[in-house]
Amino acid sequence: MKPIIYFVLAIILGGLATQAKADEIVLAGGCFWGVEAVFEHLKGVSDATSGYAGGKADTAQYDTVSTGNTGHAESVRVTYDPRAISLNQLLAVYFTVAHNPTELNYQGPDHGTQYRSAIFYASAVQKQAAENFIAKLEKDKTYSAKIVTTLEPLNGFYPAEAHHQNFAALNPNYPYIVAYDAPKVAHLQKAFPALYREE
Repeated sequence: MKPIIYFVLAIILGGLATQAKADEIVLAGGCFWGVEAVFEHLKGVSDATSGYAGGKADTAQYDTVSTGNTGHAESVRVTYDPRAISLNQLLAVYFTVAHNPTELNYQGPDHGTQYRSAIFYASAVQKQAAENFIAKLEKDKTYSAKIVTTLEPLNGFYPAEAHHQNFAALNPNYPYIVAYDAPKVAHLQKAFPALYREE
């Protein structure tokens, strides 16, 4: 019996060892509340964390970033299972639901470089995928205006203060959420029903 048990355990442990680990990508597209809310509703996404990217660690605080002088953008680190959702699917949601990639240094009512459209790539694969996706959007004339999304190397991601995390889910009646972010989640459900999850 023991050899059989060892054999079964070896199979189980071997399977666990070969499972694909989660991937991450950092995306910026206006206020992080709405971007986070969208990606939290995607199947295959295990975590969406609001934070700051593009600047230095010592300036990664909301009040400082809000000056627009730190190089940071309000960003969201999306952790996902590539076996359940692909990078291209995430980019499709990012470009068509989470924000408007033709608005330069603003999104809706929020203005400043901290609200810019940016992908902070952590690898050559992510950079190439983003470049290819943008090229396809432009070739297909998806937008009448030019896509202004910047591709920037990820030199650090700094989670935002605790009260910014899960803000839309915890404050569904907050006027800003009702006006600007709830419609994004509704759009996600309509545009990507196979990827949408309620919670």
